[in-house]
Amino acid sequence: MGYKRITIIICFLVGFLSNAQDSLSYQSPLDIKLLPSGSFGELRSNHFHAGFDLKTNRQIGKKVYASEKGYVSRIKVKRFGYGKALYIKHPDGKTSVYAHLSKFNPKIQKWIKKYQYQQETYAIQKFPGKNSLPVKKGELIAYSGNSGSSSGPHLHFEIRDEQSRPLNPLHYTFDQLKDDRQPQVKGLYLYPVSNDAHINGSQKRTRIVMRKKNRRTKETNPVEAYGKIGIGINAYDQFGLTVNHVGLYKITTYVNGKKHFQMKFDCFPFSKSRYINRMIDYAFYKENKKRINKLFIQNNNKVPFYTFQDQKGYFLIKHQHDYKLKVVLEDFHGNTKTVEIPIKGNKKSLKKGVNNRKTPYYVKTGEAQMYEEDKIDVYFPKGALYEDQYLDVDFQGETIQLHNYKTPIHKPVTIGFDVSHYSAKDREKLFIARVMPWGSKYYSKTIKEKNRFYTKTKTFGKYTLSSDRVNPTIKPVNFRDNKWMSNYRYLKLKINDEHTGIDTYRATVNGKFILMEYDYKTDTITYDFNDDKFVDGENKLKVVVSDKVGNTAIFEAKINRKN
Repeated sequence: MGYKRITIIICFLVGFLSNAQDSLSYQSPLDIKLLPSGSFGELRSNHFHAGFDLKTNRQIGKKVYASEKGYVSRIKVKRFGYGKALYIKHPDGKTSVYAHLSKFNPKIQKWIKKYQYQQETYAIQKFPGKNSLPVKKGELIAYSGNSGSSSGPHLHFEIRDEQSRPLNPLHYTFDQLKDDRQPQVKGLYLYPVSNDAHINGSQKRTRIVMRKKNRRTKETNPVEAYGKIGIGINAYDQFGLTVNHVGLYKITTYVNGKKHFQMKFDCFPFSKSRYINRMIDYAFYKENKKRINKLFIQNNNKVPFYTFQDQKGYFLIKHQHDYKLKVVLEDFHGNTKTVEIPIKGNKKSLKKGVNNRKTPYYVKTGEAQMYEEDKIDVYFPKGALYEDQYLDVDFQGETIQLHNYKTPIHKPVTIGFDVSHYSAKDREKLFIARVMPWGSKYYSKTIKEKNRFYTKTKTFGKYTLSSDRVNPTIKPVNFRDNKWMSNYRYLKLKINDEHTGIDTYRATVNGKFILMEYDYKTDTITYDFNDDKFVDGENKLKVVVSDKVGNTAIFEAKINRKN
């Protein structure tokens, strides 16, 4: 069969090829030595990484500059996710994104804080007009931080196209990055796919031992195989002097010297990001915490990185035929690592495999289905799973064991519980919890509709009804009742809830709202006295914290201050 090229329409050749508007030259957002700790398209939990993570020497407060001229088109502040983030729209239609910030520059900080006080909320999202917050190339716009779902101080930086699709920033900036390090291969795997296929006599995924052939090449011993097979690779790259493992830029396979398959990490829409769970060997990842990138395209895989394929990346191995398979890993700067795999076609008489155990719960990916028993129901929307399969489902009173964690869910599955036998008072404190293998219970967002509670989940496992009647806790950090705080810049408290988690919090002084920033990683809320909401003399502070079932704690204290 001849080779087949795929036109990647969604990225319009990524926009960087001879685009008349691409006269802008994006600069680095930091003025320190660039040390990437994460790359574009890197494989992450349930998603592809949308930009570059840049180290800030383990420090918070490094200056962040506008990569190009434009205007602030979006400001978003969240407890989780990107934390404090800025979006700058540029004349060429692209948008640069700066995330996990500690604070914005004074002008932007004042602009967004006005709305935070108006709406009496820390978490906020605003879309300034074109003339509200213009910025020049190289202008100081913010300071790096560790806000949101960040595991340590760094700057997350993105460039997006006009339709908000992340683009590989290396096509536009970071020219000063030097990289002469080759990609590294941690594991090579072969997959028998057809019923008559085998790898060295095995009909299971098989790890193939590699050895060094030369500086840029690894090779394997000859592999006996037959039928339709695929390749999987566990590999990484590194930049310059960094120790962090980052993603690859391009992966290509060859058979007998001819290109067979290629994927390139240039651009993707967020709507396709979760298909990473179809692209990797998900069960292997859940068991071993290592990601195998399957270099073949299974059904219901809409990953947008495939730029060339023949036979969807599968190899058809015939009896008594020899093949030379090759995998070439490449980073953006052209450094390569090659793996050579000699294959000897050898058809074998195989033992008939045992069919998957059938259960009453057969879910088809092309159909919506519902199962119900006693007081629990489960709904699978069309496209919830990547392939048709039997599921293990065990209804146990007010608990359901829904299959196992090694199977990915693409679209949310709804689990419902009939709570009509509970009193209205008891229902107030009820919630749906995910039960971990070690017994701990974690709140699963619970929607309450009269006599039915339900949750939507993208994770198989055990779910049950649980109750929380314990109030959150509130503790002062740097003050006590009646303390004078004239020389303090910040007022800090710790808030915590060990069961369902913090839902809302509100602080007032002398009956008026004050803005307190919430860092969930340290359970700390912080007020900046520069907001000038305290009066001279005695002030009455009140903090109210509620958890996700409505349990509420109230903290009150008197704070003395001379401004």
